[in-house]
Amino acid sequence: MRDMKTILGVLLIFCMIGAVVMIVRGVIIWARTSREELLGNGPSQSGLQQNKMMWGRIKFQAIAVVIVILLLLMAKGSAG
Repeated sequence: MRDMKTILGVLLIFCMIGAVVMIVRGVIIWARTSREELLGNGPSQSGLQQNKMMWGRIKFQAIAVVIVILLLLMAKGSAG
């Protein structure tokens, strides 16, 4: 049980780091967006990349939430 908590803890840290990396990459892409891209027709390349980073962040956060729930369930099970 302790080994599983350790593995989940490490996975949780990796998910948190992954979410931060996606946020930083998205902000960098946003900062590099040119006025021409914003005024163009249809989705711009930077807009598509920003969207990809946002979905990556959401995936990392969703996995992190599931891991936290599992850790809480394990803690509740070992307390009783």
